[in-house]
Amino acid sequence: MKKLVEIVFDTETTGFDPATGDKIVEIGAVRIYDKMRTDDPRDTFHVLVNPERDIPEEVVKVHGITNEKVKDSPIFADLADDFLAFIGNAPLVAHNASFDMKFINAELEQMGKPALTNEVVDTLPIARRKFPGARATLDALCARFEVDLSARTFHGALLDSQLLADVYLHLCGGLQHGLTLGDQKSDDENGDLEVNLSSLVSSEIRPARSFPASEEELKLHSEFVEKIDGNFWQN
Repeated sequence: MKKLVEIVFDTETTGFDPATGDKIVEIGAVRIYDKMRTDDPRDTFHVLVNPERDIPEEVVKVHGITNEKVKDSPIFADLADDFLAFIGNAPLVAHNASFDMKFINAELEQMGKPALTNEVVDTLPIARRKFPGARATLDALCARFEVDLSARTFHGALLDSQLLADVYLHLCGGLQHGLTLGDQKSDDENGDLEVNLSSLVSSEIRPARSFPASEEELKLHSEFVEKIDGNFWQN
């Protein structure tokens, strides 16, 4: 039987808008099968990216990635094919997916490559639908599902992808890891509600709506704040 393959991924960037020159500095991704994690290193993708521009100090405080750290890293154009080969045509899972997708697609566009057409699952609206009124940042969801955050001193694309994979599996009805199904609780035991993901999955990424500048700035800021979860100004 063919397995359902999904790619949970995250990016770290120099800011919040590729239209103003911000770039990707890190990509992390993990592959899951039939809503199960594996320990196979071949199911992990991680790379630092040289953005060919300065990384603002205020952003370094978030993810810890400095210009010195990425000065010898490949530029996006040199690693794009590896990333595309890793994700293939699999559905992509991300938290506040529009943020990551617009950066990936902007980088691809600069290379003359087409935008991704993979199905996209955004865990942010899933979490908001499942827990209305509750905080839906990655930190908050990890706390809710008792996902270990002890290794997270900075935002990192690979670690955040691994954390999000666990959160996503909980949101889908229960965490399963590898083939140790006997160790997992049933959906009824853990009290998780089933979520109908079909209405939250888009088969294509549609262009962003056009807003007046002031509203667009607010929208971009909101997206960036969702990426930098755990900040004191978020409810």
